[in-house]
Amino acid sequence: MAVRLFEARDHAVSYQKYRFSPPENLQSVIFSYLEEKKVDPLRLAVDVGCGSGQSTRVLAARFEKVVGTDISEAQIEAAKQAASFPNVSYHVCPAEELPFADGSVDLVTAFAAAHWFDMPKFMKEVDRVLRPHGCVALSTYSTNFSMHYKDCSERLTEIFTETQDLLFKYADEKVNLVIAEYKEVFESVPFPDKKRVTQILDKIPMSVSGVIGFFQSFSMYQAFLRSNPEGAKSLLQKTEQRFLETMGVCSNETQVEIWMRNACVLGCKGP
Repeated sequence: MAVRLFEARDHAVSYQKYRFSPPENLQSVIFSYLEEKKVDPLRLAVDVGCGSGQSTRVLAARFEKVVGTDISEAQIEAAKQAASFPNVSYHVCPAEELPFADGSVDLVTAFAAAHWFDMPKFMKEVDRVLRPHGCVALSTYSTNFSMHYKDCSERLTEIFTETQDLLFKYADEKVNLVIAEYKEVFESVPFPDKKRVTQILDKIPMSVSGVIGFFQSFSMYQAFLRSNPEGAKSLLQKTEQRFLETMGVCSNETQVEIWMRNACVLGCKGP
């Protein structure tokens, strides 16, 4: 069964502002796989569960046409309002009902989204829409983040992890797929030619306020916010203050690095 947690307008705004594009090393893994499998020409990519479109736009330079899909009208509206490319468009639809002809798609992607889908139905759609030798790439960041600034990285990472652990109390059970680094997602891919790549390390520069915004974009924070608005806001206010005190700075625009590890499930449809 699919889970719908990202449909509120405020959540879409937060997603657009604070979620980042798929990082460089993750992109490299995906595009290297396409080269390995000799996917050519690159006509149509479909980015499923695209949210506010950060991941969709990354595909624009390599494909003739890119379509981002999401079940949330608010997310798609946010994607449409962002600066984009003439070969990118967006469509509101469930991941399990893709509006594409059989055998018409060269690449199906889902970045930090596939765990929310009804996996058997989604994989059936992937198999239907992919052309022979087309590929699927489903990625997620792991829950193993670290935060880096000068000589206080270890303490900052402890604070980050403590906040994340508190939010896990409000996590949907589907987040267990993320914790397991998409092992079950890999097993559900219907193609014999498949692999799962883990520990793809990327370093993301962002401000302290950006880190707090990143927390705000989490589905589990949004669940906490609905359950206890004051408690949720207080948690992030205190987290930000702890970050600043640890760093010995006053401005929440001070830049840090978040080190994140991605897992990526890759598959290639047969002839």
